[in-house]
Amino acid sequence: MTRPDFLTRLLAATNDHDVEGIVACFSDEYVNVVPCHPARGFAGREQVRRNWTTILAAVPDLVAEVVDSVRDGDRIWSEWEMRGTRRDGVAHLMRGVLVFTLHDDVAAGLRFFMEPVDEAPVDVDRAVAGLIGGDAP
Repeated sequence: MTRPDFLTRLLAATNDHDVEGIVACFSDEYVNVVPCHPARGFAGREQVRRNWTTILAAVPDLVAEVVDSVRDGDRIWSEWEMRGTRRDGVAHLMRGVLVFTLHDDVAAGLRFFMEPVDEAPVDVDRAVAGLIGGDAP
């Protein structure tokens, strides 16, 4: 997979635990939208800095991987995995899709669809029933 330069820079800064390198990948006007959790959305590079400072302090061995990506004009659809061990010894594993909108090869916007991996032994029937408040067949 040939990765867009933006993703190469962001992935390298993330895996180097370089907060300022991460922040440099985002514009001053950056807007983060979290469709599944609207209250978690935010704007601005300072929140990016706070988020990544907190994440990297809590998961000191964090490793990120871009599983796949597609660029269409100023938009990059990317699938990510981030894993490591939290300072309290608990495994950290998140997977999901990040849809970036770029201006001048930095992120001006992001639609964030990344979640902690749920490894609970719940089959699809129970999961669907749980989503709609019903009983599994």
